[in-house]
Amino acid sequence: MKIGVIAIQGAVSEHVDALRRALKERGVEAEVVEIKHKGIVPECSGIVIPGGESTTLCRLLAREGIAEEIKEAAAKGVPILGTCAGLIVIAKEGDRQVEKTGQELLGIMDTRVNRNAFGRQRDSFEAELELSILDSPFTGVFIRAPGIVSCGPGVKVLSRLEGMIIAAEQGNLLALAFHPELTDDLRIHQYFLDKVFN
Repeated sequence: MKIGVIAIQGAVSEHVDALRRALKERGVEAEVVEIKHKGIVPECSGIVIPGGESTTLCRLLAREGIAEEIKEAAAKGVPILGTCAGLIVIAKEGDRQVEKTGQELLGIMDTRVNRNAFGRQRDSFEAELELSILDSPFTGVFIRAPGIVSCGPGVKVLSRLEGMIIAAEQGNLLALAFHPELTDDLRIHQYFLDKVFN
């Protein structure tokens, strides 16, 4: 079994490391692979789209032919985790900034996003979050973080911060505005692996 992390731009190694530690924790054999080109996504039982610069990420995904493969995987029910920029990439709709830059979102999750909901890079922060999928608070690391402004009826809101949706789920899709891979807390990666192995 393979779990792929999109590795063309952004915070890749931290997700790879977190997934490997989470797999070891549960005593399960699976290979964590970096996806840099077309042809790897169809072999994966789970896909992580990490943070980074969403405009660049969208452009490279389309150029490399990976975008179409992710859409096909999503349609087949392959679990997909999008964190920070990944949350933007999988959204159906963006804000004016997204329209202005001509970002080609994957459009696989019924959400509308605000690209810089929590300010610029210098406004980065940490916050204790209540997530409905966890039994105790999770420390969220927010770096130039986006937010979900609205979502369709099939989307389950998992957490809010300052009135903004920061975690949501739609079937096999999981979107987070923060970076779970930048903490030692593996519960969100374990939750994602539950989706992969179920």
